[in-house]
Amino acid sequence: MTNSGEWGANSWSNNYGCLSLGLGFGTIHLKSTPQNTHMDASELLERYTAGERCVDVPNLEGINLSDRDLRGADFRGADLFEANLIRADLSDANLRGAILSRADLSRSDLSRADLSGALLSSAFLSRAVLSGAILSGAVLSGAILNSAILSGADLYHANLTSALLGHADLYHAYLSGALLREADLYHAFLREANLFGANLRSANLSGADLSGANLMAANLRSANLFGANLSCANLGGANLRCALICKTTMPDGKVSNQDCL
Repeated sequence: MTNSGEWGANSWSNNYGCLSLGLGFGTIHLKSTPQNTHMDASELLERYTAGERCVDVPNLEGINLSDRDLRGADFRGADLFEANLIRADLSDANLRGAILSRADLSRSDLSRADLSGALLSSAFLSRAVLSGAILSGAVLSGAILNSAILSGADLYHANLTSALLGHADLYHAYLSGALLREADLYHAFLREANLFGANLRSANLSGADLSGANLMAANLRSANLFGANLSCANLGGANLRCALICKTTMPDGKVSNQDCL
């Protein structure tokens, strides 16, 4: 801990901290205080234009930062509940532990962003780009990620319960230990994804491409695998009890219709 009123490299002060926020045209430092003050986007930018570099950290709930250039911004632990971040460029941003529940990040660029431990329950992330993003331990329960790009993303032990991931690109994503119970992965692209020990109980994987995926010790109980492609997938120790297997391409390349009516 520090007592200087600014963030150290890895610690908060007891009462104050400084949040470095890149805004494309410069950097503004937002000082944390115990007060629950609120600031909208225009006020934040006005203060920056006026030359302020360290202002009271605002409550950013519901803030409108759509279409903003926020590359490399530092929002560690920020409260962005229901924020409008549609099409915002948050590539390489630090959002560790941030609160983004019900925030709208549709079509935003979160490439290589650090969202580890972030709260994204019921967030809107349709068509968002999260290639190479770090989402380990993040909570994405009920999040909408239809057609999102998560290739190479780190989702280790992430909570994606009941998340919507239809047509999402999860090529080579790291999902070891992830909770995907009742998630909708309709026609998702999971080729070569690492799902070791993942919980996919009752998940919808119909039409999903899981070729070459690591599903060792994964829980696929009651999962819908209708039309799924599991060619060359590793299913060692996986639980497939009560899973629906119909028109499913199995690891050996053969199509199984064992559960077709």
